[in-house]
Amino acid sequence: MSQALPREMQPHTYAIMRAVEDTHWWYVGRRRIISSFVQRICDERRSEGMREPRLLDIGCGTGGNLETLSKFGEAEGVDISREALDFCRARGLANVREGAAETLPYGDESFDLVTGLDVVEHLDDVAGLREMRRVLRIGGRCLLFVPAFMFLWGVQDDVSHHRRRYTLGELKTKLQVAGFEIERASYANVTFFVPILLGRWLMRLTGLRPASENNVNIGMLNGLFGRIFGAESWWLRRMSLPFGVSIICVAKRS
Repeated sequence: MSQALPREMQPHTYAIMRAVEDTHWWYVGRRRIISSFVQRICDERRSEGMREPRLLDIGCGTGGNLETLSKFGEAEGVDISREALDFCRARGLANVREGAAETLPYGDESFDLVTGLDVVEHLDDVAGLREMRRVLRIGGRCLLFVPAFMFLWGVQDDVSHHRRRYTLGELKTKLQVAGFEIERASYANVTFFVPILLGRWLMRLTGLRPASENNVNIGMLNGLFGRIFGAESWWLRRMSLPFGVSIICVAKRS
């Protein structure tokens, strides 16, 4: 049986993402969480005598995460969407390539860290994870952020062409099948779990379907919400949360 090909998000979502990703609480808080993990991974690679860490953001979208990753090492991005890459280049991120996560246009053992930030749910997961492992150097890390729990399925999953949402156990099993060693894994965004659950149930009951859930927001509270969500970074480095809207995971190529 042939594998289903990854699909781009609906075209309008890239323009919406670019418009909000610098300020929307979800993106701001997630970048704070991701940065705390990336910092530790890159510091460890340097302590092992490695040169400047080389990072790859798979499914780099319109470049918000790639811009952040560039603070920690030599960062590159890859995405299946030419439109997304145009947004990256427009913000000055030239080191990007067009390519699918399941057939990455890079050589074996090229990177110290690969990130898949809300990307794996778009993929034939094991094939995509094996590609991530292939391009990692020995001792390199894969950092994933994925949506959790199918009962949280919402409009954003539809417009983003997600294939699934994961439980922690499901994601860990997929990573192990792909040959990774799990170092850290936890649910994330427990803070806004109940509001998001209620909001998605309400949309189902009323039939409300915004062009993107990124448009459903209280602008004046962005800063506060972003700080609250981002504050989970302290807990996530030290303990596993029992549930959340997402999952964060660090896995190692041995």
